[in-house]
Amino acid sequence: MTYLAKGDVALSVGMTGVSTILAPFLTPLLTKLYAGQTVDVDLLSMFLSIVKVVIVPIVLGCIINKLFSSFTEKVTKILPLVSVTAIVAIVAAVVSANSSKIMTCGFLIMLVVVLHNCLGYALGFAVGKVLKLDMSKCKAVAIEVGMQNSGLATSLAATHFA
Repeated sequence: MTYLAKGDVALSVGMTGVSTILAPFLTPLLTKLYAGQTVDVDLLSMFLSIVKVVIVPIVLGCIINKLFSSFTEKVTKILPLVSVTAIVAIVAAVVSANSSKIMTCGFLIMLVVVLHNCLGYALGFAVGKVLKLDMSKCKAVAIEVGMQNSGLATSLAATHFA
């Protein structure tokens, strides 16, 4: 998403990496602090998931780019279309799998989820502006905060549907 928005991709990847690595430690701490509840986290399982979902793809991308740079330069031109298609397919799959639940949740819940997501993007962008970051960095921060907020909103909505 950051690439498509012409944002700072390195900053975006770095923010994702840091937040992903800190999540197993901060999630239980913040849940206790804000909700007064404890949550058990299987650190080994979460670490292996982080390695598979974040670290391996980044390392593979770097290796492929280094070994096959002429190929990756050519493919880079069509990757935005591939990315958009993949994102639309993922959203469509999630919505279609939960369409009956979504239709019963009510307008207020849907409005809250949309506002929650938009607030994440807006606050991320505003923080970037307050910190006097250039536009590409503001976009990266906005997208990272917004995407994290979208994940949280999805989890909250799923809790409502359950």
